[in-house]
This record gives sequence, C-alpha cells and structure tokens, in this order.
Amino acid sequence: MMVRLKKFTGNYKMFDSQVFSLSRAKLRIFSTITFAALIFIIYTDSIASEISHQSLTFSDKQIVGELAAHERTELGRLRSSIGVLQIRSVQEETDNHHEVVVLDDEKDLPVPPLNVTEEDRIAWLRENISKFDIFKSNNITRLFHGRVLEFFNRDCEAHFFMTWISPAGSFGQREFLAMDSLFKAHPRGCLMILSKSMDSARGYRILKPLLDRGFKVVAVTPDLPFLFKNTPAKAWFNGIRRGEKDPGEIPLAQNLSNLLRLAVLYKYGGIYMDTDFIVLKPLTGLKNSIGAQSMDMESKKWSRLNNAFLAFDMNHPLLFKFMQEFAYTFDGNKWGHNGPYLVSRVVERVRRRPGYNFTVLPSMAFYPVDWLRISGLFQAPKNQANSKWVKAKLLQLSGETYGIHLWNRQTNRLAIEEGSVMESLISDHCVVCQQIHTSLKHQSY
Repeated sequence: MMVRLKKFTGNYKMFDSQVFSLSRAKLRIFSTITFAALIFIIYTDSIASEISHQSLTFSDKQIVGELAAHERTELGRLRSSIGVLQIRSVQEETDNHHEVVVLDDEKDLPVPPLNVTEEDRIAWLRENISKFDIFKSNNITRLFHGRVLEFFNRDCEAHFFMTWISPAGSFGQREFLAMDSLFKAHPRGCLMILSKSMDSARGYRILKPLLDRGFKVVAVTPDLPFLFKNTPAKAWFNGIRRGEKDPGEIPLAQNLSNLLRLAVLYKYGGIYMDTDFIVLKPLTGLKNSIGAQSMDMESKKWSRLNNAFLAFDMNHPLLFKFMQEFAYTFDGNKWGHNGPYLVSRVVERVRRRPGYNFTVLPSMAFYPVDWLRISGLFQAPKNQANSKWVKAKLLQLSGETYGIHLWNRQTNRLAIEEGSVMESLISDHCVVCQQIHTSLKHQSY
C-alpha cells in the first residue's frame, strides 16, 4: 500500500510538473508574441517619424522616395522574420547581462554574483572591495587635478572627455574610430580619456598614431574621491566603498562610468561622448546640450534621452541634479536605470523650472538610426535600389547629424563592408584611417 501511494504521489507530481511546464511554455510564447508585436509597432512608428522628418529636411523628393522605399522593404523583412528578431534580441540581452566588465588588464577581477540576495551581494562587496584599485587614492591619482589643468592649458579649441573602465587590450578599432573622427572634426581639440588601464605603456602605444600626428590626447587615471567631493555622488561612493550599499548584479564599472562622466563635466565643463561614436561635424557650437534618443518629429516631443553625449558648462545645475538622482535612486539591477533612464527622468521633472539653461537636441543629431536598423549602415548594397538608398542616406546624414551612436551591443561584431554607408562615412571622417574593413570589435592593439 505504501509503495502504491508513493508511486501515485510521484506520478501526480510528474503530472503537476508537466502542467506547470506547459503553462510556463505558453506564457513564454505569449510573451514572445507580445514582445514581437511591440517591436513591430515601435519600428513602424519610427519609420513614419523618420520619413516625416526627411520631408522637412530635404527638398529633393527623390531622396525622400529612396529612403521611404528602403524603409518599406525593411518593414517587410522585419514582418517576415520578427520571431527571429525577438529571439536574437533576447539572446543579446542575455549575453550582455552576463558580460564581464573588468577594471584593468587582469581578467579575474570581481564581478557581482548573480541570483543572490541583496545581503549576499553586500557581503560579497565587503570581501572584494580591496580588489577594486580604481576606488583607491595613491601617488598617481593624487596628480589627477594637476594633470587635467596642465593638459587643457594647451590652446584647446574644445575640451573632450571619454571614459574607459575596461582592459587596455580591449580598446580596439571601434574606440579608435571615435577618437579618429573626433580629431578630423576638431584638429585643435583636446581629448582626455579617464582610464586607469589606458594610463599605461600599452595605452600610450594605442594613442601613438594620433600623438605622432600632433593631436592632443592623453589617458589619465581618475581620482574618484576628488571628483565626487562636494557633490551628491560622494555619499553613494562612500557607501559603496565601505561596503554598505547593494552594488546590484550589473558590473559596477558600468554604473561607475555613468557617474564618472557627470562628475568630470561638473568639475571642469566640456563635452563627453561614448567610445562608440563616429563624429561627422564640429561639436563646438553645442552648449549645455543633451541628445534625444527618440522623438516624435511632428510634435518635437522626445520620449527618451541618452547620456552617451553630453555638453555642459562647469557647475551646471542639471549635472548636479543628475548626480543627485543617481545617489538617491541607484539600482544596480536594472540596465539603463542609472544612465539613459536617469537623465530622462530628471529632465522631465526640471524642464519647465526656472534656473536651468539647456537644450534637448533632436534624435537626428546623435541617434539618427536606432538599434534595430543600425546594422544596415554596415552592409554593402546588393542591387541598384540599395545603392540609391546608400546615397540618399549619406545625404540625409550630412544635414543636421553631428555624430552617429553606433550601438556597440548590436554592431560590435560587424565588419564594415565595401560600398556601405559606414565605409563612406569613415573614409570621409578619419585622419589615420587604418584597417577600415576589419571587424570593429576584434581588432585590437
């Protein structure tokens, strides 16, 4: 009797598990369809917005026609393969979520553990905090402020900043392209890269092709306690450094970069840009500006901003608000919460208040192509229609686009094909112009 009871119970559990698995599978299918539908709607809206914007920007109806025809073709392709797109998007998000961002040239630096409690992550942080050298002040970091003042005292037409909180060995063609195009547009500009790993002999070798041509670029190890002093960021930084705050599952370097760009602009003023940009025209005329990632072209109302490009004066109150929001609402478990979503939240709250002087640039300024379609810029034309689209796209980008964010997560494994939009853009906006057709991710120095 006992045996039968156990057998019956086991079968019941098996049946219950199968029902649960089937229900979960149905839920996944429903979620997949829902996600795909949302992507389709967003994509359709973005096409309508772009075509509308093109009609406002260009008087040549043929150009608008070529772009619109290409978008209709792309829309059909998306409709026929939307399931594949959804699977790839989920896979990319999964891959990115587990991507390890390390803080120097070692490969085994600590990364927050996944699927543990907040208390476990705080305990992990306390055990490993001594391994985060970037948090420490030493003889090199204490020279930071003096090095900044000395470097920018060189007749600079503009002050530029980038951050690199990864190994110097992973600074490849994509990142070099950002610098190359920056100096093409600003031959008398000064670029400072805030980076411990690049402030090294290997980093110097990477920058040498630009230095040999007389461009002013340097990598400097930042002094975080100095940068965060007398700002709202200080409380958050001290809490992390003492092991009192939950760092979240996202690599701490990711969120540290979001905060570092705000602090350095607040202390010194200037222009910050990510290392996955290609600059198309001078940025010196942009003051106290942030770019919209998505915008309705008819109403001119933005729906999301992005912090990949920032141009602000020293001590600007909006930067202070950004850092305040970072410290008060930090969440290390949500991608984008402390970056693009943060600046969007703050600007929405303060945009009608007096005392803030800033401009929201239209999406065509720095985000003219969204992450769904960015790969098209890398592809060679396969027929006459594609060739016409390439020419029309290049003419469109020569209008009010200052630079193109290349959405590194979507394009870091793509090679630049001959005859593509990207090949033409790089050829026209580079100084060193080396190894254009190599994969931008895997080519390193």
